[in-house]
Amino acid sequence: MNPSSSILVVGGAGYIGSHTVRQLVSSGKQVIVLDNLVYGHREAIVDESVLFVEGDLGDRACLDQLFSEHDIGAVMHFAAYAYVGESVTDPAKYYQNNLAAPLVLLDAMRAHGCNIFIFSSTCATYGNPEYMPLDENHPQNPINPYGASKLMLERVLADYSHAYGLQYAALRYFNASGCSDDGKIGEDHNPETHLIPLVLEAAAGVRPHITIFGTDYETPDGTCIRDYIHVDDLARAHILAIDKLAEGTPSFQCNLGTGIGHSVQELIDVAKTVTGVDFPVQIGERREGDPPELVAAPAKAKELLGWEAEHKDLEAVISTAWAWVNGPRKGHY
Repeated sequence: MNPSSSILVVGGAGYIGSHTVRQLVSSGKQVIVLDNLVYGHREAIVDESVLFVEGDLGDRACLDQLFSEHDIGAVMHFAAYAYVGESVTDPAKYYQNNLAAPLVLLDAMRAHGCNIFIFSSTCATYGNPEYMPLDENHPQNPINPYGASKLMLERVLADYSHAYGLQYAALRYFNASGCSDDGKIGEDHNPETHLIPLVLEAAAGVRPHITIFGTDYETPDGTCIRDYIHVDDLARAHILAIDKLAEGTPSFQCNLGTGIGHSVQELIDVAKTVTGVDFPVQIGERREGDPPELVAAPAKAKELLGWEAEHKDLEAVISTAWAWVNGPRKGHY
């Protein structure tokens, strides 16, 4: 990959994509963002040097034009749909956007000689955990169409790598969290399903309460345990992955997490400390498909990329999100 080549960030106006775009620009890379703005936000692209194109990753004509007009050396793909419940009730939507459309993107890359691809994958490809923490050797048995669509694309990438020489990294996220440290961009989903922003919206008075779904799990306090990885740490891993592939490192898959688990109750307690608000908490029934614990074994990312999470303190992570919810995000409610 030519150091002067541009990086195409598909879904770059979304939560993780926009944070990655900022870090790419800060590292001196030329960036083109392609986003259909179904869930992304144009205002999340805050760097004037970024070329923004409104379009869809499944639009071959749009892709051909981009690759013909620009020297694109690598592609980052963040444009998946990611609502687990919706994937169960409308799997066609998920297989079309998360699997069929990326095939169009991959074939456009082949046609134009671009062979570095960074894929935003997920720990949902593992399904119900057989052991903890989860490493990359854990069986992949997803339990919903969202996880299945991500795993299917991982398998496509492996086949394209073998047959066509595609160099790819499949980065399996755990729970993306937090907002940029300077508070300029953050998490802005509609509908919102992530726990930290939901909790903070309760603290801000936007929601009447927060609900804990199940307090009878086999965990120390009875609530589910998750690995919360800061969005800026995720972004940094993507840039390291591009650099590794550009150096000739073979295609790989790795987990991105802190290796530290926090329970729902613990997170709520920390959020009350950060915000200074004793917001109401209700207890609900367990949700189907929620494993008691999901925590990453992140050793491979450290060994391969020299990467590990820098934001490991939950209070600090929630503080970055609170600065966004109680600041720039406030005007969006």
